[in-house]
Amino acid sequence: MAVPGDPPNGTPEGMGGGDDEFRSDEYRSDEYRSVVFDEDFVRAARLQEYSAQERMGEHARAVRSRSIWSGGGAGSRTGTPGRGARQGMLLVLLIATAFAAAVYMGLRNPYVPPPQGHAQPLSSTVVPLAPTTAVPGGRPADLYAKSPAADYRVGAAGITLPAVRRTDHFTDVQILTALSIAKDYLVNSSLDPDVLAGAANRPVRVLLDPDQLAQFDHSMTSPASDGRHAVTGWLVRFDPAVAVVADSRVRVSGSLAYAEVAPEVLEVITDHTFVYAVRPATGVPAAADGASLFTVRRELRLRFDRDDLNARRLELAAAYVMAGPQDCSSDPAGGFRPVPAGAGPTTVGPPASDPYATGQPRRTAGLCGVLAPSATPGETRVSPAP
Repeated sequence: MAVPGDPPNGTPEGMGGGDDEFRSDEYRSDEYRSVVFDEDFVRAARLQEYSAQERMGEHARAVRSRSIWSGGGAGSRTGTPGRGARQGMLLVLLIATAFAAAVYMGLRNPYVPPPQGHAQPLSSTVVPLAPTTAVPGGRPADLYAKSPAADYRVGAAGITLPAVRRTDHFTDVQILTALSIAKDYLVNSSLDPDVLAGAANRPVRVLLDPDQLAQFDHSMTSPASDGRHAVTGWLVRFDPAVAVVADSRVRVSGSLAYAEVAPEVLEVITDHTFVYAVRPATGVPAAADGASLFTVRRELRLRFDRDDLNARRLELAAAYVMAGPQDCSSDPAGGFRPVPAGAGPTTVGPPASDPYATGQPRRTAGLCGVLAPSATPGETRVSPAP
């Protein structure tokens, strides 16, 4: 007997037994058993079926793409991009604009880095100061007490730093760095015992700009009074064949000042007086009262750029040095030659200069000063009250 819902003539051969096999709880060979058609699965589909109302439109498709390049909805049927398409195109436009701006700024960057200039050669002037009378001698402590250096500080303590205030283009830290480098240079070039004796120059060399090293080395090996290659323009050195330092406690007094001379250049001006107790280097060992004072006035102009500050180095632009007592006829380029205690001047003026002589003339020819009597130790000098 036919069951309602079955075909009138029964189920055709080759056909399954109706819905029974689909109603089984086992679904033995169902390959889609693990697929879960939940909400996430539906949202992840790249195609979405239009609603019944949307399919009523003319020439409407059955499905729409859910790609960001397709707007979907009614907008896609009318040729107008939908919200997704507009967002995609806006994203591409922003990326293209940013890339074009980066290329433009790279090709037409209005900022031009300042040119890195080279350090200029040192220009130096060394003036010997001749005594007018015999040079006083005695014990170093007694000589200092009777001289204008009685109240000077000893060694590096006499090189004090000024108050610091930032400039337009240099911070107070950078200025303090420049001043400290300048002080290191003064200590190494004016107080180091090996430098004074002519046994070393590296403590000075390591503080110089690399562009000045060739000039410095030439000055050390072939000193000349040409305004460029005098050893005594770079540092204080005594001719080891003439004099040696008798007391390591050098008296020092002076000042440092700074100024911004360009947006990338800071200048430090040093003005110091160094007073040394010296004695003759030859002959029998000097007696205790055989020392004399030798005074060196150094005015230096130091320059720093930002690279110099980072590398803790400097450019020595100019040096003006006065030193005595020494004879005007002696050439101070290679080292100072103090007049010993008890001796007087042998010449009354600088060495003669011949304007007709060939070759490079001595640029400092005719430069010689007279050591003021007040600069020598006196018998009745009284130190000023503090």
